[in-house]
Amino acid sequence: MIIIIMKKNIIYFDNAATSWPKPPQTLTAMQDYLQNVGGSPGRSGHRLSLEAARIVFETREMLSQLFNVPDPLRIVLTRNATESLNIAIFGLLNPGDHVITSDMEHNSVMRPLRAAEARGVDITVVPCGSNGLIDPGDVVKAIRTNTKAIFITNASNVTGTIMPIADIGKIAREHDLVLCVDAAQTAGCYPIDVEAMHIDLLAFTGHKSLFGPSGTGGLYIRDGLENKIEPICFGGTGSRSELEVQPNFMPDRYESGTPNTIGIAGLTAGIEFIRSKGLKNITAHEKQLTGLFLQGIEAIKGVTVYGIKDEYRQIPVVSFNIQGMDPAKVSLELDEQFEIMSRPGLHCAPAAHKTLGTYPSGTVRFSFSCFNTEEQIIKAIEAIRQIGKGRKRK
Repeated sequence: MIIIIMKKNIIYFDNAATSWPKPPQTLTAMQDYLQNVGGSPGRSGHRLSLEAARIVFETREMLSQLFNVPDPLRIVLTRNATESLNIAIFGLLNPGDHVITSDMEHNSVMRPLRAAEARGVDITVVPCGSNGLIDPGDVVKAIRTNTKAIFITNASNVTGTIMPIADIGKIAREHDLVLCVDAAQTAGCYPIDVEAMHIDLLAFTGHKSLFGPSGTGGLYIRDGLENKIEPICFGGTGSRSELEVQPNFMPDRYESGTPNTIGIAGLTAGIEFIRSKGLKNITAHEKQLTGLFLQGIEAIKGVTVYGIKDEYRQIPVVSFNIQGMDPAKVSLELDEQFEIMSRPGLHCAPAAHKTLGTYPSGTVRFSFSCFNTEEQIIKAIEAIRQIGKGRKRK
């Protein structure tokens, strides 16, 4: 067995992959579930099963409040944003339908869409600008008579650029289209209002800015839309057990099998942590860190920063390269010499890197959270400066 001892002075800038550390409340809630609850929600009538069901419903309530969802039962709990997007794509689309997406999408959107394309769905990929931003006018131009839906990221996982979702949502409503938003990078660190932004489907994950564990996530489905979205998984739901067909009501229609209750308990605690800190306060702190980093790194010769480069128009995600150095090499040096954790490469978004001109080697990506500090940002800027000087000496 290999045991890795984590050093206290590690600087973790890979929160876009998964947030770390988690709040102590997350760990405590998961341990409490295992030690003191342990029941399966909806599968029995005893007190431990009822307590497990309470935990699950509390999570739905908190998520609905966070996203301004009118009814907590509109929240389907899934394993991650990828599963949520698969439900939305394969449950909604049929051969002959046309959909619109952008070239800044993560493969969690692009791959299932390409699979749907192989089954007869037509796709238009709207190109974004070199800053990663989509023009809503280009979305309008892409609409056809058979267009059914728009699938788009809330913010790029490569550049952090925030998309004009409210504008695109208005376009979708005007043309009677379904708007599905991938909020994997924004849920928990950026305000989301499904009503004001005209979002019909919202896919999110729990292990990033919601500070839950892996294996948690969800999908918001607008009222009435479940009649147009077929489940992609069938089985026991703990409800209507006398039927051999899938229940047709929310959220059971899409929640087959025993849920990840221990993970959901951790997710509940993660959301409660956000509420206790205040989403506005978390967002403000992360913007401050992003602005400080952008200001410092752009002053270093030989460093190229990608995206919109404005902390008020992006989430705390920044991609950069050092001239003449492979991003994988830079990331390795950041780890080995400075104990800074980052992610190099294509970030599961090859089309985005083609748009930025960074394909096939990709970029080095830093992504911050509320647990990061200004001192860490300053250390990272100096580390990049030193790595760049080392390149010149070689």
